[in-house]
Amino acid sequence: MDKHIEVSMLCEIYGKLLTEKQYSVLNDYYNNDLSLSEIAEIHHISRQCVRDFIMKGEGKLFEYEEKLGIMKKTQRQEKQIQTILSQISEIQNNSSDKKIEKILNEVQKELSVLV
Repeated sequence: MDKHIEVSMLCEIYGKLLTEKQYSVLNDYYNNDLSLSEIAEIHHISRQCVRDFIMKGEGKLFEYEEKLGIMKKTQRQEKQIQTILSQISEIQNNSSDKKIEKILNEVQKELSVLV
């Protein structure tokens, strides 16, 4: 997975565990696609300070993920749900029982909300 996407996802999951400043700087850099100079100007700090906030914030996010594993669990669950949805579609395509088809449609709708 691309580091940019990974850090953005980790920030979404664990961002509130960071300091307000770390979260704000990481959010500006990864989600708002601002440059170090732009972030430095907004927060009235040096570019080096922005870089330090980013490095320390990233380190904390990866540390939280290593210890808690929420993103990894979520990704695994999403893959499992996709597999189940695929299997439901296959059953629906090969079934002629309307009652089963109705139940499978309901299950499919519920699972689709989770992805």
